[in-house]
Amino acid sequence: MHAEIIAVGTEILLGQIVNTNATFVAKRLADMGIDVYFESVVGDNEGRLLGEVKRAASRSELVILIGGLGPTKDDLTKQTVAEFLGKDLVEDEAAMAKITRYYAETGKTMTENNKIQALYIQDSIALKNETGFAVGNYFKNANGTDFLLLPGPPSEMKPMFAHQAQPRLQETYFNDHRLFSRVLRFFGIGESMLVTKLADLIDGQSNPTIAPYAKTSEVTLRLTASSETEAVAKKMLDELENEINERVGEFMYGYGDDNSLVAVVVNQLKKSKLTIAAAESLTAGKFQSTLGSVPGVSTVFYGGVVTYSNQTKEHLLGVSHETLENEGAVSEQTAKEMADSVREKLGTDIGISFTGVAGPTELEGQPVGTVWIGLAMKGQKTTAKLYHFSSNRYFIRERAVLSGLDYIRRSL
Repeated sequence: MHAEIIAVGTEILLGQIVNTNATFVAKRLADMGIDVYFESVVGDNEGRLLGEVKRAASRSELVILIGGLGPTKDDLTKQTVAEFLGKDLVEDEAAMAKITRYYAETGKTMTENNKIQALYIQDSIALKNETGFAVGNYFKNANGTDFLLLPGPPSEMKPMFAHQAQPRLQETYFNDHRLFSRVLRFFGIGESMLVTKLADLIDGQSNPTIAPYAKTSEVTLRLTASSETEAVAKKMLDELENEINERVGEFMYGYGDDNSLVAVVVNQLKKSKLTIAAAESLTAGKFQSTLGSVPGVSTVFYGGVVTYSNQTKEHLLGVSHETLENEGAVSEQTAKEMADSVREKLGTDIGISFTGVAGPTELEGQPVGTVWIGLAMKGQKTTAKLYHFSSNRYFIRERAVLSGLDYIRRSL
């Protein structure tokens, strides 16, 4: 089964918005076992759009068009596809009632063109829009190409695809079995190294499958099994995950599309009933801000200090003058003293520190990207790790924060 994605919108061609919709849909299709052979972008022009629809229909079994379902004159997707199919547009009563109710409740005047959003292609399935007004379309063509029409705004497109379109695609193309997926998340190993260590599993995959995705500072693996029952699929996924963990388990920190390293660490702290404080130099509060993004973190996070200069390291944290003079601010001993001090001063179980060179120039003879992270844990010997990060200032600080979180995760 192969598909094609057409993104509709002049604003994409002009670079005014990024086409994240195609990425989302392509990823979901891959997880389902539907291969995307072509992706294209076409502006809000009926002639060019019709030409693209004809070309796609000549080579693909499923054509997905995203965008152009709104009420304005340049929203031409369903009209163009209807013309190609030789079908009329008909009204979805539920969608029209939703639009009418909205304008009545808000006291706004409903212009005639708003009714266009409730129209869908004759003989197709109208897809409910949970967060907007424009209905989607799923046209199953017994004699040719199937068409799926989705709205452009991601807040409307994503739930429509997940809740309305995906189950129907599953039923149409995979009605004899179901797909079950599991996402594994990794930090501290790059995509190329991860793929290398799992090369034989990836090359020999059939069922279940392995799909790697590189994200900012981390990598995910989506494992997908096809089976008639969830129990059988779970067994298949468990066996594959165990094989992966034997090779790269030390880098795996969690599961799921929406999970994050900071959420995993905060959850570890809560379960262990441990509290934490932070002392930051080059990260300038970024670590504490990242912790603060997790709801309920106040039960384990007491606070911290930002000591950017040597004077504040010495006066606020009590880092010894001799250490700063002889070892330097970017050193193992300074990182240890910072971690020890913030833990003692705030009365926490854990103290973590960050000191280093974010750039743009070297410091104390240390190259840009040099980072020391100290970790003081109650009842244990204080340690510090040296990291060398490349790239720009933002990446160095971001990577330092994530490495600090992973340092805690591994220690716990």
